[in-house]
Amino acid sequence: MTPEDVIEVGRQAMTLSVLLAAPLLLAALAAGVLIGMFQAATQIQDMTLSFIPKLVVFVIALGIAGPWMLRLAIDFTHRMFETIPVVIG
Repeated sequence: MTPEDVIEVGRQAMTLSVLLAAPLLLAALAAGVLIGMFQAATQIQDMTLSFIPKLVVFVIALGIAGPWMLRLAIDFTHRMFETIPVVIG
């Protein structure tokens, strides 16, 4: 396995990690911005007001994007297992 192959596998792993984290982080970000605007407008500064809705949005986003995220992780793992013979010999 050449250094270029190792770099390519590392690049693919980094891309996968970004793709797996993006839906959940973007959903939490959108919920946080909306809740922050609501808190600024109403001047309510309760910590649970921001935590509970973000948690609910996070769980909903995980339920929606979870199968897609799992499929990406499984496909990447299969590709890595298929390249084991190339790495060994």
